[in-house]
Amino acid sequence: MSSGHKKRNFQIEAFKHKVVVDPKYAEKTWKILDHAIHEIYNHNASGLSFEELYRNAYNMVLHKFGEKLYSGLVSTMTLHLQTMSKSIESAHGGLFLEELNTKWSDHNKALQMIRDILMYMDRTFIPSTHKTPVHELGLNLWRDNVIHSDKIQTRLLNTLLELILRERMGEVINRGLMRNIIKMLMDLGPSVYQDDFEKPFLEVSADFYRAESQEFIECSDCGDYLKKAERRLNEEIERVSHYLDAKSEAKITNVVEKEMVANHMLRLVHMDNSGLVKMLLDDKLEDLGRMYTLFKRVPIGLPTIRDVLTSHIRNTGKQLVTDPEKSKNPVEFVEALLDKKDKYDKIIASSFSNDKTFQNALSSSFEYFINLNPRSPEYISLFVDDKLRKGLKGVKEEDIEIMLDKVMMLFRYLQEKDVFEKYYKQHLAKRLLSGKTVSDDAERSLIVKLKTECGYQFTSKLEGMFTDMKTSQDTMQGFYSAHGGDLASGPTLVVQVLTTGSWPTQSSISCNLPSELLTLCEKFRSYYLGTHTGRRLSWQTNMGTADLRATFGNGQKYELNVSTYQMCVLMLFNNSDCLSYREIEQATEIISSDLKRCLQSLACVKGKNVLRKEPMSKEIGEDDVFSVNDKFTSKLRKVKIGTVVAQKESEPEKQETRQRVEEDRKPQIEAAVVRIMKSRRVLDHNNIIAEVTKQLQPRFLANPSEIKKRIESLIERDFLERDNVDRRLYRYLA
Repeated sequence: MSSGHKKRNFQIEAFKHKVVVDPKYAEKTWKILDHAIHEIYNHNASGLSFEELYRNAYNMVLHKFGEKLYSGLVSTMTLHLQTMSKSIESAHGGLFLEELNTKWSDHNKALQMIRDILMYMDRTFIPSTHKTPVHELGLNLWRDNVIHSDKIQTRLLNTLLELILRERMGEVINRGLMRNIIKMLMDLGPSVYQDDFEKPFLEVSADFYRAESQEFIECSDCGDYLKKAERRLNEEIERVSHYLDAKSEAKITNVVEKEMVANHMLRLVHMDNSGLVKMLLDDKLEDLGRMYTLFKRVPIGLPTIRDVLTSHIRNTGKQLVTDPEKSKNPVEFVEALLDKKDKYDKIIASSFSNDKTFQNALSSSFEYFINLNPRSPEYISLFVDDKLRKGLKGVKEEDIEIMLDKVMMLFRYLQEKDVFEKYYKQHLAKRLLSGKTVSDDAERSLIVKLKTECGYQFTSKLEGMFTDMKTSQDTMQGFYSAHGGDLASGPTLVVQVLTTGSWPTQSSISCNLPSELLTLCEKFRSYYLGTHTGRRLSWQTNMGTADLRATFGNGQKYELNVSTYQMCVLMLFNNSDCLSYREIEQATEIISSDLKRCLQSLACVKGKNVLRKEPMSKEIGEDDVFSVNDKFTSKLRKVKIGTVVAQKESEPEKQETRQRVEEDRKPQIEAAVVRIMKSRRVLDHNNIIAEVTKQLQPRFLANPSEIKKRIESLIERDFLERDNVDRRLYRYLA
């Protein structure tokens, strides 16, 4: 091949043969498809070739007749749905829903088949032209031609609402059919379900429950009304689970709660003879639990119960602590408080789900009324005293712990814990010295609890009292080892040596001891001071006891267990047959109030009257004359003669204790002021009052005027100074 020839380029050209489409192709093909759709709706689909129909639809879309296919589908389906609509409209009574359900089912099956035939159009033509897909189109046409037709829309709603009303009135309805119809509305889209059914349903329900609640509340007591409300609420929840949309549950329960509970809350809790207060008084735990559960579902429901509960506890508590009758017996007073606390603890646990806010309300109520009675600290200590003296014999250890925990719970409510400490110390001292305590373990257990609650300082002196008791035993052993031979013939002496700081301060009250004892006491003093240097002893004769052997006129011999004062009085009768009150007072030098109580217990208590009094009366007069009661008899060989004492303090004693407490508070307030000022350096008056009150709250409620006095005292002693410009500002002086 010579290089002179030109190079030729090859080119592939399009196929020249022109495909001619039959001008009537689209019309013919659509007729086939239109006929198939008619057959499907007429339940004659079994004779159709779906493969051929699919191919025809495919070709129509391929040859750009998609629009014709789509519009033809819309008009054919609309035609059939209008026919269905007329059939549904003509159904009478209960058959209306049956017919609607049947036609809906038919339409769904037909729609499925049509979608299969037109799948290619669904996948290509519809997305590219932004038209509605076949299935969705079928639902929309059903909605517009059937559900929203003039003669069906209102009738459908009224039928559904009537069936629900009949069910509410106790009739049995076809729930399966209801479920299908409601499901149809949901399938047509959320807006159809909500607008065509849910909104009117909620409005009608609100009217129904408004009227019913009004009717119920007029003829029911609170407990019965709550049962009905609870039943209605459960019925609506069950109804939703059977045939409504799950999202409707919150809405319909809201309607029931508002109409049956929220709108009647105040009337229910304050209902005469059956409201909340009556339920509390009668321990209606089930009704209270039901009220709590229902009220919890509505806004401000629980605060409404809590306010009434708090007000009731405070009022009844106030009546309890200010009732003069109840205050006569401290043990019964505290037991009534504990019973009240147990009652409400049980209610809160079993009816109010141990709700923390209710527990806090209970605690604040108790704290409020327990401090209305200034003698509460004293009474709680007397209650402990009673239990630890005699009340715990034969009681299990766990029960003792429970009782002590209850006491601690009341103790926490006290604002004046230091007053309780004062009384507790006095009562503990008497128990230890008289050997009356039932259980050392119980005593120590309570001290440990107090220590945990209030810290070491609170209990250090109480622990010191136990230490003294132990040390005294060792001291007595040493004394009798040293003087055993000399003391064999005389009376036996047991001394408890108490550290002044640890025990309740007693003014040293002297009384003239019998000569036989005086010698023995002096021997002990010499021994003790000989073994301990730098100490002083003062006899607390008002706190001792004695055992005496006595022989009466009829020859009967008894052993009398008496106080030291009673012993001093009785031993005077060894040398005299008859003594006047003034002679006894002169011989013993016992102070008048104690002597009268002592003589009262010896001469005026039936069965213990070892002395006779002239004239006979319950009270001791200064002109009375006493002699030994020769006719005294008792079934017991050992006779215990207690001193007639008031269980509670008398008014002067109370004043004295209060004064001692106030004195003890002064250094504590000053220490708190100094601690705060040391860390803050500069502080204004109001803030220092607030800080001191807060710091001292665990022990007592400090009086602002007392804090002010203590600040003045500290300024005088150069711990603090006032600011030169702002006189309400204090500075700490290092």
